[in-house]
Amino acid sequence: MDPSPLRDKPASTTPDRVIGGVTILTAKNGGKYPYGNALVVAGRDETVLVDPSLTVFERGGAGVGIDRVLISHAHEDHLPGLQFYQDQPVHVHEADLVGVQSLDGLMAVYGYTGELAANWGQQLVEEFHISGRPDAVTFTDGDRFDLGGRTMTVVHLPGHTRGHCGFLIEPDGVFYVADVDLTGFGPYYGDAWSDLESFEWSIQRCREIDARYFATFHQKGVIEGRAEFLQLLDSFGDVIRRREDALLAFLSEPHDLAEMIAHRFIYRPHVVAMFIDEVERRSAELHVARLVADGRVHSLEGGHFVAAS
Repeated sequence: MDPSPLRDKPASTTPDRVIGGVTILTAKNGGKYPYGNALVVAGRDETVLVDPSLTVFERGGAGVGIDRVLISHAHEDHLPGLQFYQDQPVHVHEADLVGVQSLDGLMAVYGYTGELAANWGQQLVEEFHISGRPDAVTFTDGDRFDLGGRTMTVVHLPGHTRGHCGFLIEPDGVFYVADVDLTGFGPYYGDAWSDLESFEWSIQRCREIDARYFATFHQKGVIEGRAEFLQLLDSFGDVIRRREDALLAFLSEPHDLAEMIAHRFIYRPHVVAMFIDEVERRSAELHVARLVADGRVHSLEGGHFVAAS
């Protein structure tokens, strides 16, 4: 089977990348959110689409002959093109299943309620074309999909979401790390289903996977060679330390959570989005909880916190 079974598509700034039976569908903006670089993996017997992004949606699908769809995790930017594959089975890690099954389930992943949930839900439908796949089925860590002469092994990488996964594709030596995306923004752990320590564990696990090529959903695309990948991975993980150092400096004087949210330790001040305060809240809560547990921050009356002297 053709390892690049794609339809005619609008030109992108960067051409699609083909590595053996793996085709990286490069987003027109290089994979900057809300776009992302989906994958088509072709074997003798089956062709699999990974993460049907807005790129896939705007192309009208990823081409003919897609037999099944794998979702790395339940986030809006990984789901828009699903509507083109109503007859194909959809697979996601068991921990993220409800986020793919319905809009309400996806909202639970974020942890949004009330007016924010209503407004964000409307945007998900209008801009990301989210409708839900109640028929989605699950995989778990270590599961292997045999496409005929090519395999895809699930690598559970939690933290971004509970069920976030990468896929190791052999014999091509491609490790798709999804949203361990190596960007300068750094790790995102701002949802109800995110976890700081789990993300750090997943970064370490990525170091242990032997591959020749490393593919990200956002921006970086394909990194050739383990040495460059490990360097980028270290820089990506170091963002967590820098955020924590900045928070400790801020807490040299007592502050409450609302003041931490307003200060912004994740997003730059000029960035505007309806969910930013909730992301800042969740991220600050995770860092403060760890700093308190480590004795580096003290909890004061009235919901204030201060760095240990």
